[in-house]
Amino acid sequence: METFVANLDATTVIFLIVSGFIASFIDSTVGGGGLISTPALLSLGLPVPYALGTNKLAASIGCFTSVLSFWRAGKIKKAAFTLMPLSFIGSALGAYVVYLLPEQLMKNIIVVLLVAVAVYTYRRKDWGDAGTIEKLGIQALIGAIVMAFAMGFYDGFFGPGTGSFLIFGFLYLGYDFVTAAGNAKALNFASGVGALVSFAVSGTIVWSYGLIMAAAMIAGAVVGTRLAIKKGASYVRPLYLLVTTLLIGKQVYEILLK
Repeated sequence: METFVANLDATTVIFLIVSGFIASFIDSTVGGGGLISTPALLSLGLPVPYALGTNKLAASIGCFTSVLSFWRAGKIKKAAFTLMPLSFIGSALGAYVVYLLPEQLMKNIIVVLLVAVAVYTYRRKDWGDAGTIEKLGIQALIGAIVMAFAMGFYDGFFGPGTGSFLIFGFLYLGYDFVTAAGNAKALNFASGVGALVSFAVSGTIVWSYGLIMAAAMIAGAVVGTRLAIKKGASYVRPLYLLVTTLLIGKQVYEILLK
């Protein structure tokens, strides 16, 4: 595998800080920060495996900060923490079978699903303004278990849109937008750790870049989650739809390039 030598000049450090903060500010609430941070790392000359591994290191630390902020504000339910091991196991299995399905097939399926999620959310104007559930019933609990494992598997296997799908799933279960975002970040963090372990074992992390970007992502996560908690659904819903739309555009663009 191609190796990479880090260059820590002032321009590179500033670039890592700025891109990390912006990516985490967005990712802290609705996911999709990789749309900014991964291309930023690639632009510095990192080979793709190193860019993905380094981004996963920084993003996992930023995601953990988001989880703490949402938890302290009471925006993560106990059920989400209970489901985290399933996301971790699913992610590990997903990474293990990553080559079983063609990437192009996955991209086509994900575009269709993301469009369906965006259209459904857009048409239900008041969806997620207020929660309609306090405790998961048996059917909802089974649905949450399946979602946690399946989305963890998907995150380890492919990844794009995991945050959007998790938020949609928690909204469908009856949570408000902010709580859905908090619960989604908890599961996203668990699945991300599984992938991070894999990258660390394979040696495809540029630790100096990742830790610098992680410091900026901590700040971005704090600011982003506080704004989401303060503004509520009026802020989270438009951002969710924007990021989902950008993910759709990215996937369509990559399909057309083939």
